[in-house]
This record gives sequence, structure tokens and C-alpha cells, in this order.
Amino acid sequence: MYFYVSMNEVELRIKLLREELEQHNYNYYVLSMPAISDSLYDKKIKDLQLLEEQHPEYADPCSPTQRVGSDLSKEFEQVAHRYPMLSLSNTYSESEIVDFYERTARFLNEPFELVAELKYDGTSISLVYEQGRLVQAITRGDGTQGDDVTANVKTIRSIPLKLIGDGYPETFEIRGEIVLPWMEFDRLNKEREIQEESLFANPRNAASGTLKQLNPGIVAARRLDAYLYYMLGEGLPADEHYGNLQTARTWGLKISDAIRKCGTLPEVFDYIAYWDRERKNLPVATDGIVLKVNSLRQQRFLGFTAKSPRWAIAYKFQAEQAVTRLNAVSYQVGRTGVVTPVANLEPVQLAGSTVKRASLHNADVIAGLDLHIGDRVFVEKSGEIIPKIVGVDVDSRPVLMGEKVVFIHKCPECGTPLVHSAGESAYYCPDEWGCPPQIKGKIEHFAARKALNINMGPETVEDLYRAGYVHNVADLYTLKLMDVLCLEGWADKSARNLLESLEASKQAPFERVLFGLSIRFVGETVAKRLAYAYTSIEQLAQAGFESMTNIGEIGERIAQSVIDYFADERNREIVRRLQAYGLQMSLREEALSTRSDKLKGLTFVISGTFTQHSRDEYKSIIERCGGKNTGSISGNTDYLLAGENMGPAKLAKAGKLGIKIIREDEFSKWIE
Repeated sequence: MYFYVSMNEVELRIKLLREELEQHNYNYYVLSMPAISDSLYDKKIKDLQLLEEQHPEYADPCSPTQRVGSDLSKEFEQVAHRYPMLSLSNTYSESEIVDFYERTARFLNEPFELVAELKYDGTSISLVYEQGRLVQAITRGDGTQGDDVTANVKTIRSIPLKLIGDGYPETFEIRGEIVLPWMEFDRLNKEREIQEESLFANPRNAASGTLKQLNPGIVAARRLDAYLYYMLGEGLPADEHYGNLQTARTWGLKISDAIRKCGTLPEVFDYIAYWDRERKNLPVATDGIVLKVNSLRQQRFLGFTAKSPRWAIAYKFQAEQAVTRLNAVSYQVGRTGVVTPVANLEPVQLAGSTVKRASLHNADVIAGLDLHIGDRVFVEKSGEIIPKIVGVDVDSRPVLMGEKVVFIHKCPECGTPLVHSAGESAYYCPDEWGCPPQIKGKIEHFAARKALNINMGPETVEDLYRAGYVHNVADLYTLKLMDVLCLEGWADKSARNLLESLEASKQAPFERVLFGLSIRFVGETVAKRLAYAYTSIEQLAQAGFESMTNIGEIGERIAQSVIDYFADERNREIVRRLQAYGLQMSLREEALSTRSDKLKGLTFVISGTFTQHSRDEYKSIIERCGGKNTGSISGNTDYLLAGENMGPAKLAKAGKLGIKIIREDEFSKWIE
């Protein structure tokens, strides 16, 4: 029973809820033993959020509610590592492990133990705890300094914001790996595939990209995980690596159950053999094992080379391959007309799943592999969501080979001859007005969350297209209630929800409408650049090639694509119709009111922390005032907008190049 003499009822309720939720986080994310349902957990989080909103005097940055992420963020600062964060030397054979073992024995000339651990395939992180609270999270960077990503790491529920128990040093650092579980990786890539965004190649890239997001809310939504594997600092609980990790586990830190102490080489090889098989059943990607000398005293004696510690080594697993038969090659057409070849295979088990298809990417890949139908092909799945063919077993080919695979010349959907632009590897179908996958794909993209956010998915688009109600995005706004109710499976409530979301989409800002039009090469960021440069669809439609290429990040290919789009009367008619239906075809007044030409032609680099605005907000201000942002200082930089705690390297480079340095107050007066 809890009894707090000095607390009132509200403060006590908040404290108890926080303690209960932290325990549930620990049970779920560290022990993998949830004690309550997700819905009950969500209810308790909402109860705590409501209490904290009503009583801000009890705010705590380590509250469980702070893990959800917010839209406010400052760009990452470079922070020096207290201890260098070096990479490990890699080995790929057992003989190299023997060399490492014998070299270590020769240097130490005394008995030693090795600790064997799984090598998680993610992105490295260093966590700093002070008095039991997480105060900083830093990426590896260049080994001597990295990015401060504390706000993003706080959204990872397996990383405790406050340690449990006692006995931890006043200050210490623990390092580990941020990973994206396979289930989340598949979910994320399926979403990106629907939006025709480029897929993450593997969970490692996805984890790294997620951790560098400027919006912690996006990071929270992607459900990253973490495994911690090395502790540094003064006053550690033990003088051995293994013991420190076991103690860290009692503080609520997530330590892998797979770590083992090994006294002999046979024990090391048994460990490798076991996990080379069992890693297929793990919820996260691994690409090898790590061996570390257990004694910290012996680690200090062995020391470091310029790039890596002498007391540790990484053994990389061979990428898993399978051999199977190529039965056929099919072709898919995306919303922009790009045609992608896919190999259809005889089903084979690979990396824990049954593989029936593999990506062939483009015509160049097909030509390079010299594929024939019926070939025995080597398929690899080293973290790819769609496995890839990496080679052909030429020796197994029969005398009478199957038909040679040659990239098609006509669209598989509409029969239009494909076109191929110089400098591009992709072929695409130019018949965007008559090719069904392109028509439906454009409508799906227009309705997507990042565009107009209309309550419809691919199935709804397919139903509306088949029924003849929609052939382009403007047709969506002609839909009537009875049209939707005539479709199979639609009830009154769901039909009204669709029409209501169509009406609500008319309030989507101009830049999102522009993104939703599916202009080739105009993604979300480019759409914002164009919207702020031209402010209305009429201005953009009349913009010239030279004018557009003078805008930051707008190259020749994008500019020509925009010009081509508005040169087509059919596109102009769709835009006119959308405008007539009430969609936003110009920047809103509040956005226009902050525009000026005060910074026109000037290039800025922003560094440091600020009090009046976040770094992201300053970037937006510079763009609205006609300026340009870049990430690194060069001879083309006009000003360095410098905040507090600015990286010394940037400051020194700015001084060397004679770049003008401007502070926050001075900049604010300038743009008023």
C-alpha cells in the first residue's frame, strides 16, 4: 500500500499512474510478459495525460506520457562522445576467430573469458544516465561526436526514462543498438508501397532513417526497439562486462537473453552454429555475433587500434541464400507508369518464410543476370522485404535452355509502347490517361493521408473505377450518396463517411493538393518548395524553366516535368474542376502574410539551439523570406545563423571561409 504524507490526492494519483505504467512498459518491452491488455494500457495513458494537462505543476519530462512524441523538434546538435565510439573489426571465417583468440591469449599471457553476443542489425546509440534518469542519447556519428537524438529515443518504450531499483552509478553510459522489428518493417514498407514511395532496403536502414526524423511523433509511430550491450563510466558495479550487463538488467535496461560467457574456442563455435540457425526465428534482424574479452582490466590492457578495440571482434553471418527455379517473369505498372519486373519462383524456404517472388528491379538487372525461364537461380534475403536474385546456376542449365528473359517493349496492361528516358534505368508507359493501373494509382495517391487524406483505400478506388464513377481525381467530387450505396458491401454510414471525408479534403492546404496531383518527380518536399515559391496554381502553371531551376532543390528534371504537366490541356481541365469544387489552389492568407523577399538570393546554414523558434521553424522562415537553407558550410554560404552550443567545427570553418555569423536576436530584427 502506498502512503505519501506530503502529497495531495491529485499528485498521489499521478505518481501512482506513472509508476504503474512504467512497470507495464517494463513488463511488455523488456520482459515480453504483458500484464494488461493494450486497450487498458491506452486508457491509463489517457487518464494520466488528462491529469497532467489539468495540473501542469506536476509535469515531469520522464513521465510515460512523454514517450508519444510531439510535433515540436529542434534539429540535431553534434555532441562529443565522452568515450570514443569505435567500430568493431569484422571477420567472416572461423579461422579469423581462431587468429583473434590466439592473438588475445598471446598479448594477455593469462587466462581469460570471452562474452558472446548477437550482433543486432540496426543503428548504434549511446545513452547517458544521470541519477537514474536518461539525459542524453547520441548516435555514433564519426566516432568522436554524434547527433543528439534524445527527443526521438525517448519515444522508444524499451528504453527506460528512469531506472528502477538502486545501486547504479551517479553518471554512466550504456551503448546499444536501435532496431526495427521485422513485423514493423513489413508494415512500414507496405504503407510506403501503397504510396509508391521508395521501400526501405532493410530494417537497419529503416531504423537509421527513423531515428533521424525531425518529428518525434513519426518516430513514436514506427515502434522502434533497442538492445543494450556495453556499459562505461566510473564506479561500475563490476570489473567484468558480463556482470555489468546482468546488473543493468535489474535496473530495467533491456539486455539480450542470448549473451553467454565462453571459456574455450569450441564453446564460441557452438554458440555461432546455434545462432546461425536460430536467428531466423528472432523478431529482429541480426547479421552476426560479437566476441568481447570479459574482464574490463584485460580490456584496458589490450587497448585500441586507431579504428577498433583489440579486445572485441565481430563475426558476420553469411547472407542466407536458396536455390530455386525461375518459372516466369511478370511486370507491374505503378501510378507514374514505371514498369517493374518481378520473378515468379518455385516456392522455397528462405530466412524463415516461403519465397515465391523476387525483385528484378529493372531491365539492366535482367540483362546482367542473363536469365532464362527454367533457370536455377540463387535467391538472397539479407534484410530485403522482397528477396532478390543474385545469380544463376549456369552449370545446371540443360542443353535446351528455356526462353531468354528480355524486358518487354509494350505495357502489360494497355499495350502502349514503353519509353525510356536518357540517364534513367526505368521504362514507363506514357499512356497515363488510358492505362488502368496509372489511373487508379493516381486516385489512390490523391486520397492518401499525406495528400488529401480521403477515407478510401485501393479496394474502394477499384470499386468506383469498375463502376465507371471515377476516371480521374476530379471525378471524386461528383460522387453522390446513391452512387456509393450501389456498390457491393457499402452501407449508409460508411458511404456518408466517404462523402464527408471528400468534403473535408477541400480544406487541405495548397501544397498537399499539389503533391496529390501526381506530377512526375514532385514529392511532398518539392510540392512545398513550389507552393511557397509561386503561391498559387496559376502562377505555377505559368512558371518558366529558368525560374523554377533557380529554386533550391528544383532541378532540370523536376522543372521540365512540371512544365509538361501544365502543357497538357487534360491536366489543366482537372485543375480547373478541382478549383471549382472548392479545393485550395493557393497559399492561405496566414502563410502569405509571412512571405517577403528580404532574404532573396541568400544562403543560410543553421547551427546550435535557439529560444525563440526551433531550427525547423527557422528554416521555414528563411524559405518564406526568399532565402535558401543548406546543411553544410561552403564558399556559397552567405550567413551562419548561430545558436547556443554550436558545433566548434562549423564555427571554425565559417571563420576560415569568412562567412558572416548572425545571432538569433539580430536575425529576428532583420526579418521583422
